[in-house]
Amino acid sequence: MTDEPPKQLIVVGDRVLIAPEEGEERTNVGLYLPPTAVESRQVQGGRIVATGPGTPMTEPASMDEEPWKIHGAEVKYLPMQAEVGDYALFFRKAAVEITFEGKTYLVVPQAAILVLVRENTHLE
Repeated sequence: MTDEPPKQLIVVGDRVLIAPEEGEERTNVGLYLPPTAVESRQVQGGRIVATGPGTPMTEPASMDEEPWKIHGAEVKYLPMQAEVGDYALFFRKAAVEITFEGKTYLVVPQAAILVLVRENTHLE
């Protein structure tokens, strides 16, 4: 037997990995979803467990050069608004369901997220 290193799920781009919450009228963070939204499964909620780095951005200076040239500059990203631990309410149609090591997750583009609920832990 060989000990394999643990696998890591890496989220790319402007996507988030969500542990889905089963459809209920009231979410466990206190958001109320109308029955029409729950029944038609238009929206769904869940806890964000990982995020991608954001949307890749090109440097304005590099736009003047020939696109086929190889650049050594590092890629810069427009940061994500969603953070790990946030509760997200998102369009169900945009989600892709995956199973990783026996757990079901949803991969959702940040653009499909309607609202985020964030626990304010920085209160003084």
